[in-house]
Amino acid sequence: MKKQGILEKQAKFVYLALGSNLGNRKKNIEKTKLLLNKCNINVVKSSSYYETMSWPNNNYPKYLNTVLKVKTTLKPLLLLTKIKFIEKKMGRKSSKRNHPRICDIDILDYDKKILNLKSKKFNLQIPHPSLHFRNFVLVPLFEIDKNWNHPKLKENIANLILKININDLRGIKFF
Repeated sequence: MKKQGILEKQAKFVYLALGSNLGNRKKNIEKTKLLLNKCNINVVKSSSYYETMSWPNNNYPKYLNTVLKVKTTLKPLLLLTKIKFIEKKMGRKSSKRNHPRICDIDILDYDKKILNLKSKKFNLQIPHPSLHFRNFVLVPLFEIDKNWNHPKLKENIANLILKININDLRGIKFF
């Protein structure tokens, strides 16, 4: 029994997408990284910053995005709880879906697992159900892990990027 307890406490590698389109976007993301580290979500690797138009409403401010590889001993639902806490601490308000926000954090991949978890507060689907459609996730994820494979689709990230519409690829700018 002792051995299983030790294995459960082992750190897992997780990929997170961070975005901001209000205020000082770069400062917001940097502060978010610090808060993640304080919550036992240790940043191992960070992509460059990428700027994209707001979706689905291009009239909203542009997003600044990055992808992180982190290491944590937190289980998925506790990780999500900590992420929601950080978003709130950063000043994120409850608003309509896809509205501008100071801080947005999505769990893209948790230890290469396929998970559908529910708690009283949250529904968590891993890998993130839209990640393979999003230029602002795939491009920075490719930058930090060219060998990453989608756990559910069983496709390499390079192949997923090739499937993105060319105009969507042109719409992402290195910041």
